[in-house]
Amino acid sequence: MDLILVNIIDGLVTGLLLFMLSAGLTLIFSMMGVLNFAHASFYMLGAYFAYQISQGLGFWMGLLIAPLIVGVLGAGVERYGLRRVHQYGHVPELIFTFGLALLIEELVQFVWGKNQMPYFVPEALNFSAFAIAGNSIPAYKIFMIFISLAIFIGLLFILTRTRVGMIIQAALSYPRTVEALGHNVPLIFMGVFGVGTALAGVAGVIAGPVLGTFPGMAFVLGSIVFVTIVIGGLGSLWGALVASLLIGWITTFAKAYNIAMADILNGIGFATPENLDDNLFRDLWTVTSPQIADILPYILMVLILIFRPSGLFGKRHS
Repeated sequence: MDLILVNIIDGLVTGLLLFMLSAGLTLIFSMMGVLNFAHASFYMLGAYFAYQISQGLGFWMGLLIAPLIVGVLGAGVERYGLRRVHQYGHVPELIFTFGLALLIEELVQFVWGKNQMPYFVPEALNFSAFAIAGNSIPAYKIFMIFISLAIFIGLLFILTRTRVGMIIQAALSYPRTVEALGHNVPLIFMGVFGVGTALAGVAGVIAGPVLGTFPGMAFVLGSIVFVTIVIGGLGSLWGALVASLLIGWITTFAKAYNIAMADILNGIGFATPENLDDNLFRDLWTVTSPQIADILPYILMVLILIFRPSGLFGKRHS
């Protein structure tokens, strides 16, 4: 039971970190219909900017300033890049953001090099919050949980309970009507894109000390972010949260418990082949859950696309 609790907390941290990254992408898509391939690159920039700022001003100033810088850069990308490309359709948008991701990675390597940066957990949070059966839970993980939950509650409140949120959602479905009412729709879209990239920057600031700050960090999480929003449903904030938690817990428990596929197959009635070495499905019989933990989210995504193409909470079909 104690090990289960530890894995629940670890999976919660992983899932909420993934949510912080996917929330920005979900926000951008739900408001603008743009799948930003460079989203994980803004996450990486958040980590690098925070590292650089922390060298002189400390971690907390990095947490405040780095996402703002990333958000301003994101808004600039929308204003001077995506807005010009948008008129030509979704394919040019995807190509533009893909090229932007490659450009950002090359710039990061040019400025900071290819080695991992010495970006560490701040001293104020570098202690054990509590222990479960001898397994210590770092205070920094608890901090990550609270930050992620605060972001989710804040986004949900703004989008559903405020005038700004109503204008943003109206601008998505009825842009000309909203513009006729005197609102600057292009400015709204630029702000949404900036906020979405700033959220990715927050995720980078917080994840950098734990997962490492290096040029490949965008690639490590880039694909799983898209898996998350596909499972949750494109454009759904609740879907992003549920899918992130599912992925966090699935991968954590799969790595923690060494479950053999042979035991599962035996349990559902299949007999182990006598000559396993020569059997066509030998690899299937010998695989264990830790070996396939990282591909389980992709298997879940395939199943979701087969049985519920719009995702768990998806509503957008365009």
